[in-house]
Amino acid sequence: MSAPTPAEEQNQTSETTHLATQAPAQIAQAEPQAQPQAAQPQAAQPQAAQPQAAQKRAPVQAAGDIAIDDSNSAYSDDLSTYTASLTSSVLNFPTENGRRYHAFREGTYVFPNDESEQDRMDIHHEMILKACGGKLHLAPLTNPRRILDLGTGTGIWCIEMGDIYPDAEVIGNDFSPVQPNMVPRNVKFEVDDVEAPWTHPTKFDYIHSRFMAGSIADWPKLVQTCYDNLTPGGIAEFQDGDFLLYSEDGSIKDSWLEKWNVDFEKAARMGGRTLRPGPHLEDWVRAAGFEDVHREKIRLPIGLWPKDRQMASNTSEHQPRLSEEPQLMIYSRI
Repeated sequence: MSAPTPAEEQNQTSETTHLATQAPAQIAQAEPQAQPQAAQPQAAQPQAAQPQAAQKRAPVQAAGDIAIDDSNSAYSDDLSTYTASLTSSVLNFPTENGRRYHAFREGTYVFPNDESEQDRMDIHHEMILKACGGKLHLAPLTNPRRILDLGTGTGIWCIEMGDIYPDAEVIGNDFSPVQPNMVPRNVKFEVDDVEAPWTHPTKFDYIHSRFMAGSIADWPKLVQTCYDNLTPGGIAEFQDGDFLLYSEDGSIKDSWLEKWNVDFEKAARMGGRTLRPGPHLEDWVRAAGFEDVHREKIRLPIGLWPKDRQMASNTSEHQPRLSEEPQLMIYSRI
């Protein structure tokens, strides 16, 4: 089943929240709200996703020390980039509808992890970077020592953060070990479920969560877990969206795209995952105890109509990758 491709103007709303905990903290929200578009966008986009509810399980720890070649002081290309011993069960990726999926907690995350999906995630990263003015984070960070990225995907955000903050330890968490080995030496990845109990021995100064829509079973619990795992004054930043598309001129109303969009969002809900966390983020973070909460809305265009050529190029490449096969797992699980 593929999404319709109308010639109307469509937009997607997305909401970003940056928060901080305990002591004075900052939580800023940005809500990519879409703008009307003038060209044939294609499928609507569920945003990057992740895990499920939790069993008591720690990240798989690396089995022993691995020698590091000091000839390159900036980047490492060995398995020390993983805090996991990659067992055959983690690497035995299942296939469905012609696409490859994660093996760890199989079926929890409904999007593939194959090369096509990895390309989509990197394109999506560039889209969000552009929408946020080229900034990797909107939260005001001052010399963070420990940084955690939830649902890191290809690890591109962690890698860029590791370059910007060379004195910080940057950890990326994901179901799939698809991240590259050649990364800054201060960057590590772990294979784990963010909705399982966290077992990190040390708290974080900054926790980053971006576009986990469609992957989390219990958002209030996850937000509370982030709060509980931050140092006093630490900051958590949530960037997430509202999957339902809209157009400012109303041209999307009663179209096939709108019908597909509503049905797809409903299918995700029936599977126990919301595609619309953005509008609720502020309530969740305040309920968790965060202070100094800031919310921002950002327009995220869909299709070829943006005047910015790079943004138009990114959105036009991103949409087709979310049509057809990537959608099918949601429907096959309800």
